[in-house]
Amino acid sequence: MLFVGVDVGTSGCRAVAVDEEGEVRSRAHSPLPAPRRKGDGVEQDPEVWWRVLTAVLRRLSSTIDPATVCALAVDGTSGTLLLSDRRGRPITAALMYNDNRAQAEARRIAEVAPVDTAAQGSASALARLLWLLARMEVRKDACALHQADWLAGRLCGRFGFSDSNNSLKLGYDAVRRCWPAWLDRLGVPRHLLPRVVTPGTVVGSLAAGVAADVGLPATVRVVAGTTDSTAAVLATGVSRPGDAVTSLGSTLVLKVLSEAPVFCSRYGVYSQPFGELWLAGGASNSGGAVLRQFFTDEQMEVMSRRLNPHRRLCLEYYPLPATGERFPVSDPGLRPQLEPRPKDDLRFFQGMLEGIARIEKRGYRLLAELGAPYPTGIRSVGGGARNRAWEEIRRQMLRVPMFRPAHTEAAYGAALLARRGVGV
Repeated sequence: MLFVGVDVGTSGCRAVAVDEEGEVRSRAHSPLPAPRRKGDGVEQDPEVWWRVLTAVLRRLSSTIDPATVCALAVDGTSGTLLLSDRRGRPITAALMYNDNRAQAEARRIAEVAPVDTAAQGSASALARLLWLLARMEVRKDACALHQADWLAGRLCGRFGFSDSNNSLKLGYDAVRRCWPAWLDRLGVPRHLLPRVVTPGTVVGSLAAGVAADVGLPATVRVVAGTTDSTAAVLATGVSRPGDAVTSLGSTLVLKVLSEAPVFCSRYGVYSQPFGELWLAGGASNSGGAVLRQFFTDEQMEVMSRRLNPHRRLCLEYYPLPATGERFPVSDPGLRPQLEPRPKDDLRFFQGMLEGIARIEKRGYRLLAELGAPYPTGIRSVGGGARNRAWEEIRRQMLRVPMFRPAHTEAAYGAALLARRGVGV
């Protein structure tokens, strides 16, 4: 049996087929055209996603025995939202996860919503929904859908459902498992809100026409997906309280599995359901973006081979790409701390790596103070995870084992979700 995961990202769509043991049997990829940008607005035609997704599935099905595919799940970018009718026909363009027009709507949310909801801020799907509602008449057959929801609906021909991970930024209360009453104070029509299910729930089977188009059997079950970041965490294999994932990308993102949810809006900390556990996390503005302000990838690769991770420089840097920090320090006026700069670029580079590791340690300590466990082991993902010297610096500073997971692709995590959905 095979299980297919599809990741629809910013620049491309990826599909992975795995077997019952989690071994990858095939992959397919296709680029996505860039969304339309105008000022703070970032939009995309949902039909673009559909054309690329079906092309990727056709490519994947041509490389495997399609009769062996049992289930399929889709992950999408968190916070991306559109309105469609109950037959899946888009009523609006999709407002992308980085659309930043809903500033006034975010202020309205802050006035009535609890501080621990993930729907706070202009990056939330709820803020984007309010922005759309202020500019159109609400149709009775309309529903608000995230990227993964709409694509899963197109696959099975059923709409109006979402998963609990994507729905957090729309205001869903994952602790009480309901749409909260404070949404009424914002004038959100209840009929727009999707029915929320657990990620991995079977929501239908491939529609006959879709199955014929992509070369898969109509018996393939469509499973409710998740966000792209959660799918990537799933791919790493975390499963127990204390298992943590550090993403060393342009920014520094920390996530740890906890038995109880943890929330703190001041630091942007919130938790999302992860099976029977909760995935608590926060994101710093520090990370690879500040490193690239001083060095190219090629320079960093050369210098990394010359680092001495066993000699701490203790330069006490707080590397930031610009003024402002959100986690583990909540201070929009915090300035980058990168002085004094040694004449030796290698010392400066190692000092910044130590500074980011220090932020990582401080971040996990803050999560522990808020109620999550301190990591028992950290799986590293992102471009920085390939740097072995930095890994040793982090291991010494955080005093926990560091692991490199075999898989980090969101599409792989979605495939595992499809496998779980049919009980394998």
